[in-house]
Amino acid sequence: MYQLNWNITFKNKSGTWGLGILAECTIEKSVKNLADYATIILPEADMNKVLNVQQSIGRGDQVNIRLGYDADLETEFIGFVKEITTNDSAIQIHCEDGLFLFRKGVPNKEFKPATVKQIAQYLVDQIDKSYKVVCDYDIPYDKFTIYQATGFDVLAKLQEETGADIYFDMRNKELHIHPAYTRKGGEADYSMQHNIETSSLEYKSAEDRKVEVTVESVGLDGKTISTTVGTTGGEKITRKMGRMSAAAIKIIANTEYKNKMAPGYEGSFNAWLIPYVEPSYTIGIYDDDYPYKDGRYYCESVITSFSEAGGVRTVTPGIKLSK
Repeated sequence: MYQLNWNITFKNKSGTWGLGILAECTIEKSVKNLADYATIILPEADMNKVLNVQQSIGRGDQVNIRLGYDADLETEFIGFVKEITTNDSAIQIHCEDGLFLFRKGVPNKEFKPATVKQIAQYLVDQIDKSYKVVCDYDIPYDKFTIYQATGFDVLAKLQEETGADIYFDMRNKELHIHPAYTRKGGEADYSMQHNIETSSLEYKSAEDRKVEVTVESVGLDGKTISTTVGTTGGEKITRKMGRMSAAAIKIIANTEYKNKMAPGYEGSFNAWLIPYVEPSYTIGIYDDDYPYKDGRYYCESVITSFSEAGGVRTVTPGIKLSK
């Protein structure tokens, strides 16, 4: 019989200390979010004594969360304390990964031209040079302007306009930028009959999908550049980019369309802490009753909830990678 276990530590200039009590912990990870988030919930009081965690930890302190069973713990989150809130019944410690550091303002700058990697490297150089930029999605901008913006603002704009997966690898202190669904992590297998507790998954074939993707940009001459791919009569997606070339917006449109048209599951399912899984993992989903639905999928998001009631992962698959 497995016994739930956890280890949460905080580090600041005064040293490192471990959390001695926990009511609940939730960790949210997604390739579509710029950051991973964690919320640590403590009771307002322990043994009739009010807890005052602000005496020991505060905004900017480092946090490391490990969860699991018995002595087999996985590092689930590395980041920083963003905010501590309290109410009549609980204390909530809100945490964020490396994006926390990039919420600082950066000097104004105009790039003409620039690649995504050059823009990201500028942010790292201005905010924290200990981070390394890992980028294989070098979409070119004819012009990109940073004006009265934070590092977060710039990364959010890059993600919105290029559709890239942008995230922090906190173990290696890296800022990653990749085409959607190409970052590859580990592997995990799930079965409808064995280790999927509940499911809202719905299988859709390519024939069930109608998608039209339009990507627009404005050239240096002020004229609109537009590319449309797909089929009318279904879901319409329109994205407006910064100043990019016609070749660049064509790449973005085709990538978006390809990802939307892939057959497979929509929805999510609940499983336990084992096996460990996180966004970018390849997950096998198998069903003895409907083997034609079997396949290996890209894991898009994972929400991990941990409390005395148990450990649960809500897993959302992305595109289907293979049978």
